[in-house]
Amino acid sequence: MSEVVELTVAKVGARGDGIALHEGKPVYLPFTAPGDRVRARLGALRDAGRAGAVLEVLHQGARRAPVCPHFGTCGGCALQHLAEEAYRAFKADLVHTALGHRGLDTAGVEALRILPPATRRRARLAMRCQKGGEAQVGFHARDSREIADIRVCAVLHPRLVALVAPLRELAALLLQARESGSATMTLLDSGVDLLLDLPRVPDLALLERLAAFAHAQDLARLSWRVGEKDTPTPAAERRPARVVLAGVAVDVPADSFLQASVEAERVLTELVLAGVGAAERIADLHAGLGTFTFALAARAAVLAVDGSRAAIAALALAAAKARLAHAVATETRDLDARPLLADELRRFDAVVFDPPRAGAAAQAAALAASDVPRVVAVSCNPATFARDARLLIDGGYRLARVVPVDQFLWSPHVELVASFERAAKR
Repeated sequence: MSEVVELTVAKVGARGDGIALHEGKPVYLPFTAPGDRVRARLGALRDAGRAGAVLEVLHQGARRAPVCPHFGTCGGCALQHLAEEAYRAFKADLVHTALGHRGLDTAGVEALRILPPATRRRARLAMRCQKGGEAQVGFHARDSREIADIRVCAVLHPRLVALVAPLRELAALLLQARESGSATMTLLDSGVDLLLDLPRVPDLALLERLAAFAHAQDLARLSWRVGEKDTPTPAAERRPARVVLAGVAVDVPADSFLQASVEAERVLTELVLAGVGAAERIADLHAGLGTFTFALAARAAVLAVDGSRAAIAALALAAAKARLAHAVATETRDLDARPLLADELRRFDAVVFDPPRAGAAAQAAALAASDVPRVVAVSCNPATFARDARLLIDGGYRLARVVPVDQFLWSPHVELVASFERAAKR
């Protein structure tokens, strides 16, 4: 039988678990807070220590009551139980620790900007049909394939929450017993865009059901696919799937990336604009659909570059329709395999890059060898950001400002926007 011990949680680790020491080694305790005294059962080896399961909280530390009844079973949130001060400290520590590991100065790190709940506009929900024919729809439980069958959600926009119950009924029709799928919901300015990942191609009867569902739920678009690498097939497109970015309407390809909420997009754009200053020629790298491109184009000439052909095509078409072709140029390019090099970067006063979680090591190295006066980095991963920032600083840049943005509310993740300046052109 596994050993049961009493432990005191010292801090919250990078994955959102409380960390206590037992015989000098860490024990990882989900859903605990600094100062908690708990009885826990020691489990499997994990990293340099052990996983642990809390049996009883003997003394409460820096806690507050979670706002969602699914907290603790749903893996969507890990930190709803943290008191405000402990929560802010955890998010700040993610950034400070990542920068510290690369020997970077943290003096320019500003206070965390927390965004409101019930605003997230995009979510991927798991679907499963039970043996008896009933379906479950929700987020996976922590470190599990089990699904927390959600009825409410404190993170998602109410329009997406309202779609969960009808989705559960639809899943029971689409899936056979023990089959699984997923539903990606994105709230656009024209309505909800729904993408279903299914275990098999729907027959004519199911396609008619999908079209009827899109009509009943007033969806902008409903698409399906079998295999995540397949191109989504529309089952119903009742109006253009469209988002407005800095006043420019962009038709959104299915399964496109958007910032987590309109509120996050607004804050990140404000920080990016501040970071580029009065630059007149800007490269917007990993531009996507143009989250920052169109705001930048209101004051400068912009080259938008991304590896997604569909995203760049949508951005270019939107720029043309908005009569911004004179201000916005586009290029499809894999920036990991073929970053913009120093000779190409010479014509820009500022560069913005917003890569995926893996970061932009190749592009950062190219920027470090360039004379671009200003660089603005947007990142959802402090660790890869710190790696890329080290390259820039070693190349002669100064880290002027870092602003953590809590767009992934109650999760062990944080967004940040950082501004770099080159002291003098070489």
